[in-house]
Amino acid sequence: MCCRIFISVVNLLVFAQWLPADPPLVRPKVLLTEQGREIHFSGLLFDGHNDLAWELRENGNSSFDQVDVSKLQPQQHTDIPRLRKGGLKAQFWSVYVPADTAETGDAFLQTLHQIEIIDQLVKRYPDVFEMASTADDVMRIAESGKIASMMGIEGGHSIEGSLGNLKRLYDRGCRYMTLTHSKTLPWADSATDESRHGGLTEFGIEVVQEMNRLGMLVDLSHVSPEVMRQAMEISAAPVIFSHSSAAAITDHPRNVPDEILKELSKNGGVVMVNFFSKYVAPTETLAANENANGTIHDVVDHIEHVIMVAGIDHVGIGSDFDGVPRLPLQLESVASYPLITQELLNRGYGKEQIHKILGGNILRALRAAESVAE
Repeated sequence: MCCRIFISVVNLLVFAQWLPADPPLVRPKVLLTEQGREIHFSGLLFDGHNDLAWELRENGNSSFDQVDVSKLQPQQHTDIPRLRKGGLKAQFWSVYVPADTAETGDAFLQTLHQIEIIDQLVKRYPDVFEMASTADDVMRIAESGKIASMMGIEGGHSIEGSLGNLKRLYDRGCRYMTLTHSKTLPWADSATDESRHGGLTEFGIEVVQEMNRLGMLVDLSHVSPEVMRQAMEISAAPVIFSHSSAAAITDHPRNVPDEILKELSKNGGVVMVNFFSKYVAPTETLAANENANGTIHDVVDHIEHVIMVAGIDHVGIGSDFDGVPRLPLQLESVASYPLITQELLNRGYGKEQIHKILGGNILRALRAAESVAE
């Protein structure tokens, strides 16, 4: 009997050396409390990026008759019932068109089509949405109970190399432009394409300066680190990253390196954290399973990392809903926003800090851009 016990113990020890030293940490589901609900709904939730217009174009024939968002639309991330449940009060609606429209020569025209979809959204549901031109408009509309709506151009290819087109898009309601999308432009390098200019060309610098003159936020999601650095130096107004996360947690070229985060406070800019699983699940998790979803905890880890490196005044929310194929657990739709507030509360953040993250920081950046233009 003793011998059998001894052999069993030896076998157990041999087996144990093949077990991981530290099993993966399983973090509990986030449960919304009354305190979390009160903090969330008393703040200004201002999301930096939502691709509803492209989703509707691709899968709804650009028609709110075909996809009536006043009713639940489970095939997409965004509809009015879930927006209400999520407490959204202001939104930058993306008017994205593919980067290859730069080759077909119809980028500007297609962007106008995307703007028309957002115009139709506001006209079709006037009790829910209202277009905003300024930060003051955002506050007034949000306080009325409607969702303040602005638009963001996702890629400088939309202006087709014309500062006049940039002004035309501003006049149509666009209040930021992402300098590039997935491809390098003749005047700016993309994060996900060949770097040809070492950052911005002379025309690229003119684009940033013209955006400052107009009061349009300079968006550095999708651009190379060199463009990030140069734009922060050139811009007289705060820059934004409308839908990017922290490269230190998830090593992807679409995320923001720490050396940029360290400089962000000098410019006053804001990183609006993206929810796409590929940009927020930790690097080692993705290495083990490239289709990992991650969880809400991973997204809040990114928020905390930006706070740790750049400061509490330089982080926001940029979900990328309806623009990504995978989302973290507990962040599956626009109904999920309150759980971010709850998890921030769970981690010790107070009401004032949480309100900065939800929308106070991006509202400040928008006001600053308006002041520079004035």
